[in-house]
Amino acid sequence: MMMPAFHRGRVTFLSLIWVLVASTGLMASRSFGADEKGSAPKTVRLMTIGNSFSQNATRYLNQLATAGGCKLIHRPVVVGGASMELHATKALKHQANPNDPQGKYADGSSLQERLAEQPWDVVTIQQASRLSPHLKTFRPFASQLQEFVRQGAPQARLLMHETWAYRVDDPWFVAPSKGSGNPETQEEMYQKLRADYFTIAGELGVGVIPVGDAFHLATQDPKWGFYPDRQFDFATAKFPNLPDQRHSLHVGWQWKTQKGSRTLGMDGHHANLAGEYLGGCVFYEVLFQADATKNNFVPEKLDPEFAAFLRETAHRAVAEIKN
Repeated sequence: MMMPAFHRGRVTFLSLIWVLVASTGLMASRSFGADEKGSAPKTVRLMTIGNSFSQNATRYLNQLATAGGCKLIHRPVVVGGASMELHATKALKHQANPNDPQGKYADGSSLQERLAEQPWDVVTIQQASRLSPHLKTFRPFASQLQEFVRQGAPQARLLMHETWAYRVDDPWFVAPSKGSGNPETQEEMYQKLRADYFTIAGELGVGVIPVGDAFHLATQDPKWGFYPDRQFDFATAKFPNLPDQRHSLHVGWQWKTQKGSRTLGMDGHHANLAGEYLGGCVFYEVLFQADATKNNFVPEKLDPEFAAFLRETAHRAVAEIKN
């Protein structure tokens, strides 16, 4: 049975029942080591299987946990740009031949060995961002990874880490490649990836960490959303001048030095400080069953008022999945 793609906050009664059943990773009062009275857990052992997007989303998770009176034990399993297929294929190769170097990561360990390192409470998986709007790329690799987690960490709860859409002025959208099948707008990318993550989560019977939802809510906000600087003249731009990128959740425009010369480059994919903080707040809410709006950790150089909005947005994104 496949879970439909929901529009924010608009679910039918049957869809709501599906969420309550399939998203037990978010709903169970005793998830992630909560005590007998159902209070929030104090320690969470987390493994994230992914790429730079899982690194982005957990950058500030430890600080948030500490500020909330909790403890995080985190083992990232990260390969730059990695898809679910890459991680699943490595595990399959190691299973077939433990001596096969292609079944191991750069440090010489396999996924199976990493799963055996700790009694993990939670393991997350995510698709490569460029593949997230393409449902077929999740299969059969998500279910394969789920099986490896079942075998190697049977006590762990598997969750889908929903990635986010690229910035509205990313080259994917400014000059879309016709016929590629890739989304041509930020909104289209978000709607497709959201449908895919929730479809696969429904198939696997697992919950979702809605980081992509939080990004979407933030970018759509009339006051705090990001709007491209239409006045900046890129043709005559000189270092260190940059366009106005207030409230961006992505790295965006930055000066790069190559062979002694500086050029403007765009990274509309990865999260910047604000995006990393937002992602961390979503993870914090889900893993520790805590209200991010009550957490007092704010990274240096992040405007406190903007940070408060991001905490509220994280809280709203998680609440909209629960409700």
